[in-house]
Amino acid sequence: MIRRPLGNTGLQVSLLGFGAGPVGSPELSEADAEALLNGVLDAGINLLDTAPSYGRSEERIGRALQGRRGDFVLSTKCGYGVPGVEDWTGPCIAQGIDLALRRLRTDYLDLVHFHSCPVEVLERPGVVDALRHAVEQGKVRVAAYSGESAPLGWALHSGAFGSVQMSVNVFDQRVLDWALPVAVEKGIGVIAKRPLGNAPWRFSERPSAPDIATYWDRMRTLGLDTEGLDWSELALRFAAFVPGVASCIVGTTRTENLQRNLRALEKGPLSGDLVERIRGAFRRNDQGWDGLI
Repeated sequence: MIRRPLGNTGLQVSLLGFGAGPVGSPELSEADAEALLNGVLDAGINLLDTAPSYGRSEERIGRALQGRRGDFVLSTKCGYGVPGVEDWTGPCIAQGIDLALRRLRTDYLDLVHFHSCPVEVLERPGVVDALRHAVEQGKVRVAAYSGESAPLGWALHSGAFGSVQMSVNVFDQRVLDWALPVAVEKGIGVIAKRPLGNAPWRFSERPSAPDIATYWDRMRTLGLDTEGLDWSELALRFAAFVPGVASCIVGTTRTENLQRNLRALEKGPLSGDLVERIRGAFRRNDQGWDGLI
């Protein structure tokens, strides 16, 4: 598995990261969750991305991998969900980090993201400072932001964050022209979320979920020729090899999906001609297609 530097953070992350949302599902047994998480690390994937809103995900990572903490880069979120504390306040962030440390059974978190909060929250007194203080205390190695559009721009120019997550996929390309160049120039690490664009090709009719429906509409408008490639392979190889992207995170509960993604990435980047056709189709058809959170 290829490892890349995450900007100037000092962290090295695998080209494919693991989105640990599905690990939190109550439909997944404890034994299966433990086997899946250890299988992820055994496959060479070292970036695990979780959140307190992902059901039992943090607790299961803590239990299953407590003896392997040095084998992976641990990413989570904060700013919400602390009982009895107002969301997006300094105390919520500080206490949320402490709760995450306990759930994950670790004494430090590699990356802690503010997830999709608007600019007015980022500018609220004490919010960014609380995350910065956790870095100074050694509880967090890198302060990070996950989001799109104006808040992402604020985060990139603020000097407060060493890494960002943004939607990068065949159907979400706007950030390639403005956000990624800024991140590269400033040495900010970039993790691509939604690299498969929620796989809208699975549906013969427009799906009901709003985010998938949006990508389904864009897919049909683009009218791309996959040139014989499986859609998931084309999408993953496109996102993973965008210049400036350190890692792309994909979640699954199925080992066969994990192995398929690894085999796809072993083939390397798409041809330059195909990438240009994908980029050209997006530019011609972009109808105010902002990134999806």
